[in-house]
Amino acid sequence: MSHSTSSSAEDPIFDLLVIGAGPTGLACAIEAQKAGFSAVLVDKGCLCNSLFHYPAHMTFFTTSELLEIGGIPFSTPNAKPTRNEALEYYRQVAAFYKLDVRQYRRVERVGGSDGAFVVHTVDRFGRPAALNARKLTISIGYYDLPNMLGIPGEELSKVHHYYNDPHPYSGLDVAVIGGKNSAAIAALELWRHGARVTLIHRDPVMHRHVKYWIKPDIENRIKNGEIKALFNSRAVEVTPDTLEVQTAEGRKTLANDFVFALTGYHPDFDFLQRLGVTLAGEDRLPACDKNTLESNVPGIYLAGVIVAGSRTNEIFIENGRFHGKQIAAALTAKFNLPSAPKRD
Repeated sequence: MSHSTSSSAEDPIFDLLVIGAGPTGLACAIEAQKAGFSAVLVDKGCLCNSLFHYPAHMTFFTTSELLEIGGIPFSTPNAKPTRNEALEYYRQVAAFYKLDVRQYRRVERVGGSDGAFVVHTVDRFGRPAALNARKLTISIGYYDLPNMLGIPGEELSKVHHYYNDPHPYSGLDVAVIGGKNSAAIAALELWRHGARVTLIHRDPVMHRHVKYWIKPDIENRIKNGEIKALFNSRAVEVTPDTLEVQTAEGRKTLANDFVFALTGYHPDFDFLQRLGVTLAGEDRLPACDKNTLESNVPGIYLAGVIVAGSRTNEIFIENGRFHGKQIAAALTAKFNLPSAPKRD
């Protein structure tokens, strides 16, 4: 395949560059290396950046074996692994496979074409760099872009789109906006650590997909009046000391110190479109071959949750982790190799 242009003749040309160093991105690099290809990963944050920004005391809804990548066992004494255990596991896997992970490198643009891509990045200090690759895999997830409320005052520092730890909110008036798992977990943890919690949800009840052991807990707290709930309601304005809520009975002003707007997240569709990836329909499904995971742009593959567009509840680590094997098989076919190439 043809080589890409770069600033230096000595710059390496990787067979595969993976944008996104989460569990699925790691799996893609691992499977590419197993097939004999050179691989590099870039991430605008740290290794498993989205996982790192999950709540500090989070427990996964799944068992550890369903989070395994690269054939490395994920052992834990708990029935369900914690966030910290998962971070430790993925760090160890990356170290075991000696993965080349370029952390805190934001991809600004991609030049070139199939067989000769140039990925332009900047680091935390705005310093530019470029990496050359024959093929690209986009595994950027969706957790970095929250669904904004679009209301006055949302820019105030008291408004958070991520929930981490309940301690700083004890004794304060806290609103949680949303009706799914993240909102239910945050409301329960905040209440149990001394916050006065009001949950605000646009629907008449909690979402049906709230996990079976969480749903009765949050519903009982609401029934007992321990957590106040405003259903069929939406936040309309945030001020330094209040939250304005439109309810079925009219507009209400709540005393408020902090707001957790846990209304979901979405993939970086703009980035995909800048790459030339076609998005279709209301769910903005990217064009993607279901067998090879190659997009409509030759040489650019998609992996993980972005394969499902805005249907972010369809692909998780549990099934996205297998995308690496599909892409590695596609690479082997594209490079016209009867078997894995040998590398020094």
